[in-house]
Amino acid sequence: MTFVVTSACIDVKDTACLGECPVDCIYEGARKLYINPNECIDCGACESACPVDAIMSVRLVPQAEAEFVVDEARFFTTILPGRDAPVGDPGGAGRIGPIRVDTPFVAGYGR
Repeated sequence: MTFVVTSACIDVKDTACLGECPVDCIYEGARKLYINPNECIDCGACESACPVDAIMSVRLVPQAEAEFVVDEARFFTTILPGRDAPVGDPGGAGRIGPIRVDTPFVAGYGR
């Protein structure tokens, strides 16, 4: 995994980063966006496009946000509420559209 979307995106979900991603690896949940770690090419275009500084390299994620690194991968590998199968690696968010559901961690995240 190269980049991760942290708590600053929750309930803001500014989509400026979507148009900057050359491989379409940013998926839309209900409360935040998620970067597919298997599809990301580590270009950093999304990071500079994020107006709330929610996107960062996993190497720079502060300890207080560390769970977001694990949870980002979880979004793609576990069966999310209301779905029959994991999101997986569909080869781009545009192929499947908004997911409109979050991991239990993000769904229950308090502000």
